[in-house]
Amino acid sequence: MTQQPGPAAPGRTGPRPYIAFLALLALLPALFVLTAPGTARAADGDPTVSLSKKEAGKGGEITVSGGNWRPETLLMLLICGRSTPERGVIGGTNSCANADGRAVTTDKKGAFRKKLPVTEPPKPCPCVVHVATVTGEQAMADAVFTVAGHPTADLPRQTGDGRLAVLATTRLEGDSSLLTWFGAPPARRLVFTVGNLGSAPVKDPVFEIGTAHGVYAPQWEERQWRGTVAAGGKARIELPVELSAGAHGDYQVSLRYGDKVLAEQPWGVGRPWGVMLFWVLLCLVVPAAVFRIGMAIVDKARPRPAGAHRTRRRRAGLRPKPATSPGPGPAAPATAETTATTSTTATTTATTSTTANTAVLPWFTPDSAPSENRPRPTTKGQA
Repeated sequence: MTQQPGPAAPGRTGPRPYIAFLALLALLPALFVLTAPGTARAADGDPTVSLSKKEAGKGGEITVSGGNWRPETLLMLLICGRSTPERGVIGGTNSCANADGRAVTTDKKGAFRKKLPVTEPPKPCPCVVHVATVTGEQAMADAVFTVAGHPTADLPRQTGDGRLAVLATTRLEGDSSLLTWFGAPPARRLVFTVGNLGSAPVKDPVFEIGTAHGVYAPQWEERQWRGTVAAGGKARIELPVELSAGAHGDYQVSLRYGDKVLAEQPWGVGRPWGVMLFWVLLCLVVPAAVFRIGMAIVDKARPRPAGAHRTRRRRAGLRPKPATSPGPGPAAPATAETTATTSTTATTTATTSTTANTAVLPWFTPDSAPSENRPRPTTKGQA
């Protein structure tokens, strides 16, 4: 008999397709996880900040920790006022307690842990603990924190849906005065034109002017412009810019509105040569004056020889008699008769003077006084 083939046994060949199908279903979740768009960035994520305490008073201490930061990156930790995580730090670091901030470096995994002293910021609360990178790509994160006993005030009103943008090149206008040459603060006006790209008008916008010198970070100051920029309109704005006294060198002036820097303008400030001239003259005049005063003191204090002051007084009391100059013409030659006459006149004058002094001076007596009866002295040339 011929045996005919029958249907295959179900236990031998049937289960193979079902096993492959079940294995495919088991692998589908893993495939979805690997192909999810957020999986590649899960390790990166947004930087996070957490606090050991949500509220503390001045003089206390909190522990700040964080993760998902760049590995081995330098961070700064500050307590800032007039700030929220949604709106950020309004006014920049001028609203923070910069003197009591701390710096920390993240580890290889991008995490950190640092103790931060609690101090009162210069602006009222609401406050945050602000963490930001110091170098490299900018990244920041804020955590809500309350400083017990610190004043609280409402945040500035937002300008709605208005968005401002600079439409023309910014420029600095103004000149330096003579006082700036002697160290007065340099001042200019930052002039620019803005346009409102939003759907709502912007009323009394508050800008921030930052001045940076060299490698230092800019110091921001708020400048409010009074006026309204309509939706789709534009306006010309002038804001004052002033540096510190004696400033010189290359500066960078930045304009910021909200969290966006709108423009930057370089500013070269000349050296105050008047101050240097003043110091040079001071270094020359003061030593000369001290030398003159010292010489006068030495002249007054030096010893003098005995009788020097008497001789000086005697010379000061004498007055020379004017000498009678002979008249014009040749002088007559001296003869024997002229010489004799002159000698006789001199003898007579001496006798008269002696007689007059006899009555005054007590040590002369009439017998010892010279007399006219005595023989005249013989002059040379007479017999």
